[in-house]
Amino acid sequence: MVVSTINGTSPLSHSNGTTIPLSTFSRNSFVNVEKGDPVAFRPYWEKVRDECTVEIKGDEWMSYLGDTNNLCWYMVPQMRDAILRLHNVVGNAVTKDKFLVLGTGSSQLFQALLYALSPSESSHRPINVVAAAPYYSEYKDATDILQSRLFQWTGDAALYDKDEPYIEVVTSPNNPDGTLRVPVVNSGVEGKIIYDLAYYWPQYTPITDQLDHDVMVFTFSKCTGHAGSRIGWAFVKDIEVAKKMIRFVQLNSIGVSRESQIRAAKMIGVICDGYKILKSIESDHLFFDYSKRLMKERWEKFKGAIEKSKVFTLTKYPTSYCHFNKDLSEQYPAFAWLKCLEGIKDGESYLEKLKIRTRGGGRFGVDAKYVRVSMIGTEDEFIELCTRLSNAKRE
Repeated sequence: MVVSTINGTSPLSHSNGTTIPLSTFSRNSFVNVEKGDPVAFRPYWEKVRDECTVEIKGDEWMSYLGDTNNLCWYMVPQMRDAILRLHNVVGNAVTKDKFLVLGTGSSQLFQALLYALSPSESSHRPINVVAAAPYYSEYKDATDILQSRLFQWTGDAALYDKDEPYIEVVTSPNNPDGTLRVPVVNSGVEGKIIYDLAYYWPQYTPITDQLDHDVMVFTFSKCTGHAGSRIGWAFVKDIEVAKKMIRFVQLNSIGVSRESQIRAAKMIGVICDGYKILKSIESDHLFFDYSKRLMKERWEKFKGAIEKSKVFTLTKYPTSYCHFNKDLSEQYPAFAWLKCLEGIKDGESYLEKLKIRTRGGGRFGVDAKYVRVSMIGTEDEFIELCTRLSNAKRE
């Protein structure tokens, strides 16, 4: 790799006191911050790799069945116990008197919920699916690809004015802009709400409340960074909704990989054990403390790069009390939501010229002057991103 720098010889310093080290990217290579691949936390897992090792022998975990005494029959007891323990440690969700449904990532659970929450009558019109813009870019595609007669994507929840049944997806903290969300639909008909809480973890946002909604979806991917394990879960109050979700997962994938469940349960156990045994909040063995420090450092460096470029503005976040960390804290979202200043109409195209791949506002239901940038990629990607943004000039 060819080392690229701002002045050719030294790291980049910003007015807010942060310093960007040298990048190892070639000047001609693209920095891909379009994707949301959460590999930023890999250094932590490298430190505890021996504690997380799982041995699976050839004759183990062969059956489809995980626990026939559980409504979610393909979930192994270790996975169930680990999830409940994790939420008890973090304090971000009420789990009592709810049914736990496991899925192959939250993407599968989203489609399972669309099926489960749709009217069962075959003669009924498809139920409308909405989310407030800017909404997660994959909601529309994940809804439309099934070409279902049960549900249909209808767009921006803030603009929804039909007196017809609807499902509103509330993503909080939101992807792409990191804001905390509540339902916004104003309709004479009572809708059904899916709370997508993929980023409601202490490294991204203060844990202000122990949420208690009828449908809450979480994902292992954004919690720990292990996107490849494809583990997601939902807490569901209505047993009939839970049964329909499980039926969908059964028909779609006949359950969830038991190997993935065992590995995920082991890693969640390592996280929870750290908070049970270790008392120092500075310890690198405490996962959420480590990952929050990393996100905070990245955001400070990123803000410096944006300030130097004078090309974009950033979303501003309030400071809130975090019941998990027992302190006042800012938000450090997994994505930065940038708005181009006057003179730049298409943020994605502008950054493409700087060899930075991003996801433009049109994918999120808003103007092209907005653009989403991942903050959870590799360290080299992040360093080069800040370096190139610091060099950006208005056209």
